[in-house]
Amino acid sequence: MTDIPENRRHDLVLLGATGFAGGLTAEYLARHAPADLRWALAGRSREKLEAVRGRLAGIDTRLAELPLIVADTGDPASLRELAESTRVLVTTVGPYLRYGDGPVAACAEAGTDYLDLTGEPEFVDRAFLRHHERARRTGARLVHCCGFDSVPHDLGVLFTVNRLPEGVPLRVRGYLAVAFAPSAGTFHSAVEMLGRRGTAAAVAAERRRIEERPADRRVRGERPRPRRLRRDGPEAADGWALPLPTVDPQVVLRSARALERYGPDFSYGHHLAVKHLPKAVALVGGAAGLAALSGPRVTREWLLGRMDSGEGPSPERRARGWFRVRFVGEGGGRRVVTEVAGREPGYDETSKILAEAAMCLALDGGLPKVSGQVTPAAAMGDALIDRLTAAGIRFAVVGEGPAD
Repeated sequence: MTDIPENRRHDLVLLGATGFAGGLTAEYLARHAPADLRWALAGRSREKLEAVRGRLAGIDTRLAELPLIVADTGDPASLRELAESTRVLVTTVGPYLRYGDGPVAACAEAGTDYLDLTGEPEFVDRAFLRHHERARRTGARLVHCCGFDSVPHDLGVLFTVNRLPEGVPLRVRGYLAVAFAPSAGTFHSAVEMLGRRGTAAAVAAERRRIEERPADRRVRGERPRPRRLRRDGPEAADGWALPLPTVDPQVVLRSARALERYGPDFSYGHHLAVKHLPKAVALVGGAAGLAALSGPRVTREWLLGRMDSGEGPSPERRARGWFRVRFVGEGGGRRVVTEVAGREPGYDETSKILAEAAMCLALDGGLPKVSGQVTPAAAMGDALIDRLTAAGIRFAVVGEGPAD
């Protein structure tokens, strides 16, 4: 365990434990956290926190005395006190554009490490503009996208790059195949993002204007296009590859800019792999329809009213979920094909990833000396890969040889 400041009562606090994703994360910690981890639950309602604690005590009776902290994302004083009480603050309170800025600000000011589950690019960019420099001065690590968005992709590319020659141009393409049922929180975040596309583009442009970038290396994203995949091709998969405009490739490219291991010239392409053409067409049409309805305020509010925040898929539905990301990396005359795979990604594996990342920051020594807004790969890298592998998420090489 790393040194603990005397004025920090907790190693880790989970904010949002009374929500769906937060509850699953709390249950994972109850089952897997070491006995000497000093952790606590935080949220707006003490009554609801006590109910969660009672549920956790059914997993481990020692948790009947787990500390509870009342804090509100809209109350800066309570957030300041919360951040100053812990070494790592984990928040599952979203949509983050509405509720996320306060916890980031409090952690940046207090020098407290911060983790969240966001997949909202605008929120990540706004947090960088507002809090990155302050966090660099206080030593806080602000690590966004620590769930299915975007750890399997970010660490999967790192895992792939580590198996390619050093000091040469590298190219990696990722292909995601997935089956899961989204919750209300995921749906609300998606609608909010789609309704703010213009604003998000302006915030991203402002970030690009001021963000430092390596002068001696080139890092760029490919423009994916729909295309046919063939089992005898480099991806070794049947079906169709579709553009996947999520936050994941942005996170991967930021890791590539931060880590010299990605070589002097690095490119990444991000795709959704769909086996059958009719499903591919339906997905493209559905995404276009959701984007159109998310623009006007009236239809956006109607969409948001379709699901109540805090709802999530049942254990039976989650049991049918799975994900697999296949990466094809090339460089220096070599090609390597790797795979990251696990069970239901939206909540079961996401809560696992978030909890393991939090314990990694709180407990693991030898992590990179970084601060400010950093990616999972830059903040935790191989240490988090090792944790997730031990927790049952598969990182594997499935093919390698000379490049075509």
